[in-house]
Amino acid sequence: MTGPTPYVHFPGTAREALTFYGDVFGCAVQLHTFEQFSRSDGPADAIAHGYLRGVASVSLAPTWREPNSPCVEKGWCCPLLGTEAPSLMRQWFSKLSEGGRVLENLQRRPWGASEGQVADRHGLRQLIGFEGDDGE
Repeated sequence: MTGPTPYVHFPGTAREALTFYGDVFGCAVQLHTFEQFSRSDGPADAIAHGYLRGVASVSLAPTWREPNSPCVEKGWCCPLLGTEAPSLMRQWFSKLSEGGRVLENLQRRPWGASEGQVADRHGLRQLIGFEGDDGE
């Protein structure tokens, strides 16, 4: 690990969430059950810890005691700024929007960059931005 990695808690949807993000970003997904960790504080087949590594790095855990929403502070978002080519960033925005909600359309900004925001289907706010254009 070379930098900070978000550690997000999900209310019983850890397997679904990490699989979704792995698909969106094309990352390898690792999932570990409560049983694999010899833990008895959750269902044996439920995910106790998981992570994805690749272009994006995220770790996650369930929130059995906090069932209302992902454990994310208000005002926090996951910035994906200039991490890949504009065409791939557009694909990410589109995939993250599926089942989620577009907060700001992906558009050219006055300073020349393209940027938009989406609250994905798991409730995480994603900020997609990039410089330049690839003709799309």
